[in-house]
Amino acid sequence: MKYDANTVDAYIAQLPEERQEVITKIRSIFQENLPKGFTETIGYNMPAFVVSHDTYPNGYHCDPKLPLPFISFASQKNFVALYHMGIYANKELMDWFVGEYPKHCKRKLDMGKSCIRFKKMDDIPYDLITELAAKMAPQDWIDLYEANVVNR
Repeated sequence: MKYDANTVDAYIAQLPEERQEVITKIRSIFQENLPKGFTETIGYNMPAFVVSHDTYPNGYHCDPKLPLPFISFASQKNFVALYHMGIYANKELMDWFVGEYPKHCKRKLDMGKSCIRFKKMDDIPYDLITELAAKMAPQDWIDLYEANVVNR
């Protein structure tokens, strides 16, 4: 689903009530647990946390006018999606997440090339998302991004 919003609050206000609760909780987890230095914004029509141009002036290689994306989340038609760029660039982080997921969730992990999908709103592993949020600081992400994308 595509929502037209310029702020995260406006995005959330457009969601069905049951999704507002889930997206608000995920947002709060990131606000409270991401290391200092990430900035909340709307990116690609969804809530996101990025490394701002103040911290990383080069921006996103696909469009340097955009800040470096890190985490986004969205209410899609049939699921809530979490897009964590660092998990796809860091095999150790990916292995940790995949290994921990069954300890936090009754359902099978539904993970694509760019997202983690949560289809059942009553079985979202908020504790695991909280742990994931704290695992990578902005400079860690910049270093990983430059090593895996920019300097290839």
